Amino acid sequence: MGIVPVVRLDNAKDAVPLAQALVDGGLPCAEITFRTEAAEESIRNVVKAFPDMIVGAGTIITLDQLDRAIDAGATFVVSPGFNATIVKACLEKGVPITPGCSSPTDVEAALSLGLKTIKFFPAENIGGIGMIKSLAGPYTDLTFVPTGGINAKNINDYLSFSKVLACGGSWMVDPALINAGDFAEITRRTREAVNTVLGFSLAHVGINVDSDAQTHEVAKLFCAMFGLDYKPGNSSVFAGSILETVTPVPGQGKNGHIAIGTNYIERAIYQLQNKGVKFLHEAAKKDDKGNIKAIYIDQDFGGFAVHLLQK
Repeated sequence: MGIVPVVRLDNAKDAVPLAQALVDGGLPCAEITFRTEAAEESIRNVVKAFPDMIVGAGTIITLDQLDRAIDAGATFVVSPGFNATIVKACLEKGVPITPGCSSPTDVEAALSLGLKTIKFFPAENIGGIGMIKSLAGPYTDLTFVPTGGINAKNINDYLSFSKVLACGGSWMVDPALINAGDFAEITRRTREAVNTVLGFSLAHVGINVDSDAQTHEVAKLFCAMFGLDYKPGNSSVFAGSILETVTPVPGQGKNGHIAIGTNYIERAIYQLQNKGVKFLHEAAKKDDKGNIKAIYIDQDFGGFAVHLLQK
């Protein structure tokens, strides 16, 4: 998903409507923090109402809080700092934990207990993505969940680095909105956050033609008309970056195709599959590391196929 909503609930009655707003906005996940007395009951209410939602407990700093969180149904734990007692207890119980780390010393303490993922906190105040990249240098197997100061304007600075699994953020779940019961606004902000991360945009349009010769003829005509660069390839021809002429491939559009670019194709696939969209996984194009570069949706739109394209 790329985003872990960090939620503070002052009243447990708001937990289920808040969870519904997150689900409707495309983020079926929440870290409910133990900063208030409502946390335990809130987790229990959300887990009961949304059994498929990923629900964790944040700000866990005592063993009592840990036991209460797990008993309520939390499936992951987050702590603001590195507390060996809490980490060891989670490992013994088989509960995933991302402890807060802010220095090489913290990181090595986490690694010594077998952890491979840490919460980088408070992210913006201790060097942001630059500090994360510095830490990733010597600690090559480490991955990060930065939290603290993350918002819609800087989240992609973090997520664009491959060592960042997700970012914790609270801008879409402002406590003032929760207390005011404005769950429609929370849904809107959540959907906006998802769209910001995915960054969908039109990459190019592909037009089917009758022959290899026509791929060049049509592309050259388009280039001459709109002053675009002529870019012949192995199996198609591009006019700039906006038009591709191809000889049709069975199953990929009667008239052509529409390529939708996205910042993170795996996250986009996840989000769309949650909406019931099906993909032609067997025909996905991958790079030499096995990462998906392009994948078609298993559906035509007015005679055009649609595929996602990694930006």
